[in-house]
Amino acid sequence: MKRFLAVYTGSAEAMSQWQSLSPEQMRERQAAGVQAWHAWVERNKGALVDGGGPLGKTKRASRAGLADIRNNIAAYCIVQAASHDEAVAIFKDHPHFSILPGEGVEVMECMPVPGGP
Repeated sequence: MKRFLAVYTGSAEAMSQWQSLSPEQMRERQAAGVQAWHAWVERNKGALVDGGGPLGKTKRASRAGLADIRNNIAAYCIVQAASHDEAVAIFKDHPHFSILPGEGVEVMECMPVPGGP
């Protein structure tokens, strides 16, 4: 089985739409989203290598130095699957974007380090 990193993405626009909901609508959707997310985890527990979690603020180290930056990555997990197509299919209609204010889940294969063990 291959391993895949899945990153949950969101944007300021999606969050703005979420925040335009009434407090009652927001509570209802959040409760439904959390319940659906737990059900998703249960259905896919055989594929989850690392259930991951939400991510905090981002800092970047580069040739230019150290800096606070912003990106659209909100959370992560690691799954295993026979193929890339099978791995991304695990996230079809995921509650992150079907109920909650996320925009999508990007899935990429964790490749071996060249020349590594």
